[in-house]
Parts: sequence; structure tokens; C-alpha cells
Amino acid sequence: MGVASAALAAAALTGAASPAAASRAHPAQPGRHHAPDYYVSLGDSLAAGYQPNVGGDTDESYTDQLYTQLKKHDPNLVHIKLGCSGETTQTMISGGICSYPGATSQLDAAVKFLDAHRGQVRYVTLDIGANDVDGCATATGLDMTCAAQGIATVATQLPQIAEAVHQAGGREPQYVGMNYYDPFLAAWLTGPAGQTLAQQSVTLSTAFNGTIQTGLRASGFELADVSRTFSTDDFTRQVTVPGIGKLPVNVARVCEWTWECTPYQNIHANTLGYGVIAGVFERVLERRR
Repeated sequence: MGVASAALAAAALTGAASPAAASRAHPAQPGRHHAPDYYVSLGDSLAAGYQPNVGGDTDESYTDQLYTQLKKHDPNLVHIKLGCSGETTQTMISGGICSYPGATSQLDAAVKFLDAHRGQVRYVTLDIGANDVDGCATATGLDMTCAAQGIATVATQLPQIAEAVHQAGGREPQYVGMNYYDPFLAAWLTGPAGQTLAQQSVTLSTAFNGTIQTGLRASGFELADVSRTFSTDDFTRQVTVPGIGKLPVNVARVCEWTWECTPYQNIHANTLGYGVIAGVFERVLERRR
């Protein structure tokens, strides 16, 4: 899922990029007289389903789990999965990490598909930006100058991405983008210095996610508020996590739904966490079903 200092959970974070991730379609069984409908998913390693225990992308991503749920309501639905581990806002626009046949970048592939299938695309989901702040966390804390630069890049380029997608797809699809959880909350487990880092990371996460929300909504996307579902800013409530003990609920969510509190110490969501993220998207989409 690629996440960076801001809360990133999300995303392709560690810079682990999947090889050529061209548009992978999961075909449905179309009805006799019914052309397929499409769900187009764009994003970073969270959309691609990266899992550290297998060292690569999987079919356990939130996009795959969301597709399974959406297909229950539309058996003809086909998933066009474009997510690319390691993707930044810049590489989504210009390419350079994953390859897409007939397209120069993930955004180019999405725009071309949407334009060619006007009226057939029902859903478009997006997560991007985590890798723009990835690397801003250091052994001694958060590099706020680095983070500010990354957030500024997202503020400029996310609206460009979302607007291009929306213009290509037209009015028919539902467009939903997500903000990020904060994997750096796991530093809480390391003691006083780590707890200070965790609190600082939430401040950064709030600014980062605010930038994402503004960029998405200005471009006609609804928000899947993953950060809220992960209780990112809630240090007050305490819950018990088996094998660890009592933790603030925001730290507990990261421990339960990502690989951060395991020997992998990895920011990506686990299968359960990807399911939680899928559920956030599904609830937004259900409003118009």
C-alpha cells in the first residue's frame, strides 16, 4: 500500500515496485445479451495488493476484495486492475515504474480505457500520494521539510490525475478515492521516543490527508475515509490487542490491520486490513446503488 510519512499506509511504500503491471482484467461471465460493465482501479501498492510475506502483489488487495463484493450485485462486472506498487503522483502521470501496453503510464492507460468504454464503466477507485512522502521518516524522527515537499507535490498533481480520469470517464461512473492510515503509529510500541514520533506522525497525517481530500473533491471524486476508520487521531480510547496488551485504539488498528507490529515491520495492510479498506469504499458506493 505504499505509505509514507503521512499516514500512508497505503501504498507502495517501501519502494517495492511490481514489475510490469499492465491492466489485469478479471473477467466476469457476461449475460447472453449484456455487454460487460467495468470497475477500473488505479493506485499504488495498496491497489495492487502488495504483501510482504510473499514479497509481491497479490489478489488480496482492497480493489480485489471490493470487486468481489460489487460483482455480487452485477455478475457482468469486469475488474480492470491498474495499480502499481511504488507509484507516485509523478510516475502515475509520466510512467517509469510499471508498463502498460499501448500506454505511457498508469494514468494514460486509465484515460484511454475510460474514453474507449464510455457508458460501460460503473466504478473508478483511486489511491495515490503515499509514496510522495515515503522516506520522510528517519531513524531519528520525521523530516518535516521532506514531508512538506511531498505534500506540495500531491497538492499539485493529485487534482491533475483525478480531473483527467473524470473527464475521460464522463458522468456515468462513480468516482471514489481514499486517504491513508498512519503506519508510523506502530512506533508507539518502542517507548517514549517512539510515542513522540507517533504523535508527530498524526499531525503530518492530518495535513497529508487534508490535501488528498481537497484534491479529490475538487475533481468530482467522493472520499473513502480510511483514516477515520483506522481511528488515526484517537490516542484516548484504549483497547487490548492479543499478544501485545492495551494500546491506544489508533495504534491497535495499525497493529491489527497491517504488518507493522509483526516481524515484517511493514506498512502494508494485511488481508484483514485490505478488507477493512474495501468496506470503506463499498459504503461510499452504496449511497448511490
